[in-house]
Amino acid sequence: MKELIKKLADIVGSRFVSAAAEERYIYSMDQGTMPPSEPDAVVMPRNTEEVRQVILLANELKTPVVPMGGGLVLSGLTRALKGGIIVDMKRMNRIIEVNPKSRYAVVEGGASQGMLQAYLKKHHPDLKHSMPDAPPIATFAGNICIHGSGHLSVLGGFHSDMLTGMEVVLPTGEIVRTGSCSVSPEWFAKAPLPDLSGLFLGWSGTTGIVTKLGIKLFPNYRHNDILIFVCEDAELMPDVISRLTGAQVAEDMTPWMTPKPDWARGFLHINIAYGAHSKKELTFKRNLLQASVKPYIDQKIAGFLPMPPTQKGRFLQIPSPDLVRFADVRRGGGFEYVGAIMAIEHFAKAYRAGLEIGEKFNVSYSMGARIIGAGHAMMFFYAYAFNRADEKDVRRAQEALHATNTAALEIGGIPWKAELPAQKQIMTKMDSNSLALMSRIRSILDPNHIMNPGNWE
Repeated sequence: MKELIKKLADIVGSRFVSAAAEERYIYSMDQGTMPPSEPDAVVMPRNTEEVRQVILLANELKTPVVPMGGGLVLSGLTRALKGGIIVDMKRMNRIIEVNPKSRYAVVEGGASQGMLQAYLKKHHPDLKHSMPDAPPIATFAGNICIHGSGHLSVLGGFHSDMLTGMEVVLPTGEIVRTGSCSVSPEWFAKAPLPDLSGLFLGWSGTTGIVTKLGIKLFPNYRHNDILIFVCEDAELMPDVISRLTGAQVAEDMTPWMTPKPDWARGFLHINIAYGAHSKKELTFKRNLLQASVKPYIDQKIAGFLPMPPTQKGRFLQIPSPDLVRFADVRRGGGFEYVGAIMAIEHFAKAYRAGLEIGEKFNVSYSMGARIIGAGHAMMFFYAYAFNRADEKDVRRAQEALHATNTAALEIGGIPWKAELPAQKQIMTKMDSNSLALMSRIRSILDPNHIMNPGNWE
């Protein structure tokens, strides 16, 4: 251990490496239900070369390496399951480039969502990126690598769809680039090259450490508005979503269902965010959205929630503050925000499963979804708050989480940002040849098996 710490200090400086018990404890868990698993050391590199040197040292000593961004994944993917080194990327937080014409940005692997949001607001106020509903410290690399989504996902898909290229340190220490930046000095697209970015998306940090990435930017409209569509029948939701996305004007669409406050219980709401360059264009888009679901309004079985302009502000905040408020409803610092990627036609089944799980395990819950693309898929989420100091409460949340993953797979969905037990559930359902291919790819990229071992095994 002394040798490891000394050599890490030689790479990053003594201020940015620690094996202190209190820091190992802090890095042993996240806010979710997975049990702690302590690393042997934590290191914070400043640049790609330092990351490479850490990886080379880990190979020399056969020490596991776990990359970490904001540490907000909530499903324990940055726990050191086999000990070793956690590589905290927060010092690598530069915004390297913004291309206002081709609308992309290049950032370092530890750059956070809030940092770019503030940078664009100051230097490029006519541009924006897709923000997830997470604290602003959430990193781009972490969110993209788990196929996250955000407030422009109806427009642009998953955040991994908004990726234009990557720089990655492989488990063997080589530095590779994917996308146009592997050929050109510019980071404009993954096409038309073989898409090597997929080797690092969804792999839970088992195939390399992302040190730079390019992301798509979008026009930042001067005028923004929101509609809230409400119905009581979950069976209607797939058609309602299909009609609304078919209008092709919304930027974000987030159904939500919650037992609190009382006025919301039993109702299914859809927040529909849209923007425009002028008030006239904004009115035109609103009319298109309203016309798309007119048959339901005419039948008086659903409709838009009347909302004074003064009440719209909280719904237009990016990221949304509502989930953060719910996260600590049990006053215990424990929170699970999980879900599944699935087809929109399974909405009613997913909703009913959530209600049954919430009642069965007596957990504080909230449910919702983010619609991806023009209704091509949805990320249906289940959020469970719990008191970390109450063992029974933690156990209830764990049981609810397992039941959620089981229900999602039975419905035909796939658990999102799967924690270790969910990974095992997925692998039992996965095509055997696909699973074997994953294993072969990983063994080629990581011959010493040092990258986040214990995940996807």
